[in-house]
Amino acid sequence: MRRTGHSRGLVRKVLHGQRSDVFRVRESSLDLYLQWLDEQWAAGQRNATELWRRLKRQGFRGCLRVVSEWATRRRQAEKADSGNLSRAPSARTIARLMTIGRDALSKAETITVAAIEQGVPLLVEAREIIAAFQAMVRKKSLADLESWLGRARSSLVASFANGVIKDQAAVSAAITCLGRTARPKVRSPSSSS
Repeated sequence: MRRTGHSRGLVRKVLHGQRSDVFRVRESSLDLYLQWLDEQWAAGQRNATELWRRLKRQGFRGCLRVVSEWATRRRQAEKADSGNLSRAPSARTIARLMTIGRDALSKAETITVAAIEQGVPLLVEAREIIAAFQAMVRKKSLADLESWLGRARSSLVASFANGVIKDQAAVSAAITCLGRTARPKVRSPSSSS
C-alpha cells in the first residue's frame, strides 16, 4: 500500500484476485476470455488445465500458466470471502455487544451490531428489554416491573424474566433500596482533634 499509493481496500482486492487491472501495463491475453472464464467457474469448472484446453479451441494463444494463475487467484478470493462469512461472533460476544452502550462500541463493533440487528431483529427487542430493566434499576422505578415482566417473558430474555419472577420479592427490594444505604464517612486524621 505504501509503495503503490493505492488504498488498502484496492490493494486487498488485487491480492485476493478481485482486481487485476490496477498494476498492469499491458493487456492480459485473458482479457477477451474473462467473461467466459467467469461463466465456466460459476458452472463448476474449476480445473485450470481443462479451462485452458477449452480456451485453446476458442483461439486463445496464451500458455497454461496464465490460466492456472487466474484460477489460483479465484480460489484464493473465494477462500477469503468464505473465511469472512464464517467468522460469526460467539454468543458471549454478541451478548456483550448488544448490552453495552452504543457510544462505547468501536467502528468494527458498530458494524457487527448493525449486521446482527439486520439479521436477527429479535435481538434488538431483547436489547431494548435489557436497557429498560437497567433504567428501572437506576431510577428505582418499581412501578414498571410488572409491565417489564410481561414484555420480557415473551422475548429472548424469558429465562432472565423467569428468574426475576422467582425472586421477585428480592428484586423489588433491591430496586427500591438500591442506593439508599449511606456510605460511612471516613474521617481524616486532622479532623479528629
